[in-house]
Amino acid sequence: MKQYLTLDEWKIIEEGFDPEKNRISESLFSIGNGRMGQRANFEEAYSGNTLQGNYVGGVYFPDKTRVGWWKNGYPEYFAKVLNAANWIGIDIDIEGEALDLAICKVNFFRRELNMKEGYLQRVFEVELPSTKKIQVKATRFLSMARHEVGVIKYTIVALNFNGRVTITPYIDFDVKNQDANYDEKFWEEINHNVEYTRGYVNARTKKLDFHVCAAMDYFITQHGSKVGITPDSADQRKYISSSMSLNMKSNEEITVYKFASICSSLNHPKEFLVENTLNVLNNAMLSGYDKLLDEHKQAWEKKWRESDIVIDGDVAAQQGIRFNIFQLYQTYTGDDERLNIGPKGFTGEKYGGSTYWDTEAYCLPFYMSTADEYVARNLLLYRYKHLQKAIENAEKLGFTGGAALYPMVTMNGEECHNEWEITFEEIHRNGAIAYAIFNYVRYTGHKEYLIEYGLEVLVAIARFWAQRVNFSREKNKYVILGTTGPNEYENNVNNNWYTNRIACWTMEYAMEAASYVSDSAPEKYTELVQKINFNQTREIDNWRHIIENMYYPVDEKQAVFLQQDGYLDKEQMLADDLPRKERPINQHWSWDRILRSCFIKQADVLQGLFFLEDQYDKDTLLRNFDFYEPRTVHESSLSPCVHSILAARLGEEEKAYDLYLRTARLDLDDYNNEASEGCHITSMAGTWMSVVMGFGGMRIVDDKLTFRPFIPRQWKSYAFKIQFRSHIISAKVTSVEVIITNQSDRQLDLVVFDQSLTIDPEKSLAVAHHQAAGT
Repeated sequence: MKQYLTLDEWKIIEEGFDPEKNRISESLFSIGNGRMGQRANFEEAYSGNTLQGNYVGGVYFPDKTRVGWWKNGYPEYFAKVLNAANWIGIDIDIEGEALDLAICKVNFFRRELNMKEGYLQRVFEVELPSTKKIQVKATRFLSMARHEVGVIKYTIVALNFNGRVTITPYIDFDVKNQDANYDEKFWEEINHNVEYTRGYVNARTKKLDFHVCAAMDYFITQHGSKVGITPDSADQRKYISSSMSLNMKSNEEITVYKFASICSSLNHPKEFLVENTLNVLNNAMLSGYDKLLDEHKQAWEKKWRESDIVIDGDVAAQQGIRFNIFQLYQTYTGDDERLNIGPKGFTGEKYGGSTYWDTEAYCLPFYMSTADEYVARNLLLYRYKHLQKAIENAEKLGFTGGAALYPMVTMNGEECHNEWEITFEEIHRNGAIAYAIFNYVRYTGHKEYLIEYGLEVLVAIARFWAQRVNFSREKNKYVILGTTGPNEYENNVNNNWYTNRIACWTMEYAMEAASYVSDSAPEKYTELVQKINFNQTREIDNWRHIIENMYYPVDEKQAVFLQQDGYLDKEQMLADDLPRKERPINQHWSWDRILRSCFIKQADVLQGLFFLEDQYDKDTLLRNFDFYEPRTVHESSLSPCVHSILAARLGEEEKAYDLYLRTARLDLDDYNNEASEGCHITSMAGTWMSVVMGFGGMRIVDDKLTFRPFIPRQWKSYAFKIQFRSHIISAKVTSVEVIITNQSDRQLDLVVFDQSLTIDPEKSLAVAHHQAAGT
C-alpha cells in the first residue's frame, strides 16, 4: 500500500510533491463529466514522469491486433479510447526560465480534489534556478452542467522579484496513446485557426473518421482588471497558441482564465463541428467563470443528494466510498445510451477504455439505485442494440441459428480483445448480460422490458449455451470444456462450476421469460418468434434437457463446489502463507507458476453464489466461502467487494469490514501497485454494493425491498439513500437501531429483519437491532 494522501471526508489531498508518485496522483486526481475526462496533468510544462491523458467518450481507434501467431476467430483490432487534444496547457516563462516542477525547487505543494463540488486545485511555491520564487494557484473543472466545457483559473504571484512573465495558453492535438502499437499517432488535422486569444484545432481519426474539435479562449487579469495587451499567436500542424508578456511586481497577482470547448462528431454534424464548438465556447465565455463554477457545483450537489453514503467515525472509510461514487459519476451519467463504462473510465488507457462484463455485473446495481430509471435502462439498451454484433461474434467462432456471444471487450458490439484465453474462453460474460436483465426487472418491476427487448437477448444467449455444451458419454452428463472462469489465474479448464451454473441459469430464465411474454403479450411474442425463427417446443425442450443433465464438479468430502475439474490436484495453500515480498503474485511469479497454483485472482465459485444466493442455503454459502476466500489473493479489483458482501451475509463482520476497506481504498492506497495506470472505475460500484448490499443487507425478496443491516464496530453510524420503484428511501444504521425514512409521496411496504413494515409518505420507522430474528 502507498498511504501518502491526507484523510479527509470530502477531499483527496496530497501534501508535498513526490515525482515518484506523480503518475499515481495523475490517476487519482482525474476529473470528468461523463462525456469527457482528463488525468491530473499539470497546466504548465512538466518534463518529469507523466502520462498525458485527455479523453472524449465514444471516440476510439481500432488499433491493429498484435499477437505472436494468428488464430481463426481473432479480432482484427484492439479498440482503444484515444488520447485527444491537450486543452489544459498554459506555458509559463519567467525571463527565459520555464516553470517546470521537474527542474524547479518545490518549496510547497498541495493538490486537492474537492469531491463535493467537483473541482481540482493545486497550490504550490517553487524556486527557479535563478532563485526567483513563484506561487501558483490553479483550479480547473469539466462542467457537469455543460458537458463540452472545461475551465481553468490559473493565478501566478512573484514572491521575491519584479520581472517579466510570458503566459502561453495553447491546444496541442499532436498526441499519442502510451500503448499505441508501433508508436502510431491516431489523429490527422483537418484545419486550425488562431486569432487574438481564441483558437481551435479540428482533427479526425485516421480510421473510423471520428471528428473532434478543441477550441480555447482566455483572458488575463492584473490588478483585478483585464489586461489589454495584444497577444502573439502561433500555430503549426495540430497546435495553436496565444501568448502575452507582462511585467509583474513582487506579491502581485496575475490570473489566467482559460475556457475550452471540446466537441465531437458523435453529437454534431461534421460540417458544422467547428462552428458549433466555437458557439459552445462563446456561451461559456459569456457566462463567465463564476457562473460556470456555480452551475457545476449545483450539478454535483444534486448527484450527492441522490447517492451519498455518510459514515460517521471512520474517515478512511468515508473518504473511500465518496471517492468511488465521485469517480463513477465522473465516468458515466447515463445521458447517452451509446456510451458505456470503461474499466479505467477517463483516468488512464489500460484496457483500451472498452466495455467489459463489469458494467452488467457491478455497475448496474449502483445506477439502478442512485439515478433516474432511464440511466440503468440505457445500460441494458446498449447491449440490446449490439445484439446483432453479438450474433456475428458467435458466427465467427462457428455458432449458428442466432446464437449470440457478447464480446469480452468492445466499443461497438464487435469483439476486440486480443488474448486467446479471454477472446475464446471467458464466455461467462454472456451470463452477466442475462443476469443484468433479470436484476433490472427484479429491481424496477418493469417486466415490460422483457417484452420489448429482454427476451430477444435471452433467447440468443441461451442458444449459445445450448451449442457450447457437449454430452459426455463417460459422465453421462453435459459438460462445458475449454473455458476460463472469472478467476483468470486459470486458463483452458473444463467444467468451470460458475460457467456451467450461469449457463443453466440463463436457459432457465430464458424459459421463464418466454412463458411470461407469451402469456402477457401474445401478439408481441408471435412477432418475436417469427423474427428470430424461434422453434419454441424444440429449443425449450433442449434447454430443459441440458439443465436437468448438466455436470457440476463437486468435492463430496468437503461438500464444496469445485472451481473446475482437477482443482484439488493442485498443491493446496492459503494466501496468508505467501511471503509478503511475493505479493501481488502477478508482478512476481511467472505465468506458468500462477497457472499451476491454487491461488484465485477473484471470486469464481463465489461469484455464482453471490449472483444466485437465494438458491443456496446459508450452510452451503459458508462452506464454499470458508474454502475459497482463504485461497483468494484479491489481485483483481472486482474481488474484494463480492467477498465483502458474502462475508456480511454470513455474519463474518470483521472480514466484511476489512475487505470493504480494501475495495474502497484500492486505488487511494494503491493496493495492487497499478494506480499509475488509472483508477479501477467499474469495481468502484462494488464498493457501493459492499455498503448497501453488504452492511445494509439490501435484497429484493418476493418482490419486496428487504434489509438486514449490521454496523461495523469501527463506525458510529452510516446512512445511504436508494431509489426503488418510484420511492426514495433513506436508511440510517446506528449501533442501536435502523431508521428507514420514506421520502416519497406514496406508501412504502418493505421488510427489515424479517418484519413486514409499512411506512407512510414522508414518515420514518425505527427498528431496534435486538428485534432481528435470532438475536
